[in-house]
Amino acid sequence: MVIDDIGRLSCDQAAAEAFQRVIVAAYERRSVIVTSNLHPSGFDSIMPKTLANAAVDRLLHHAHVVLTEGSSLRLTQAASGQGVVPLSQTG
Repeated sequence: MVIDDIGRLSCDQAAAEAFQRVIVAAYERRSVIVTSNLHPSGFDSIMPKTLANAAVDRLLHHAHVVLTEGSSLRLTQAASGQGVVPLSQTG
């Protein structure tokens, strides 16, 4: 299971509980990939601390953490005028 870009937005209690339930259901049964611009220690900034701690505890147990650094490829391309393809005009 892949959960992409957690932490981009804060989540309310119901969303935080749903996230934690998904992590609990997958714990030691399924592989889970979580991408985020937040370090796991910062998850309590987007959801209640008790739910964040419970989810992160399970996520990091048996985890392979991959930290990446560097500038955004999309931002770099946009700043240099690359990556944007105009729509062809038809009609």
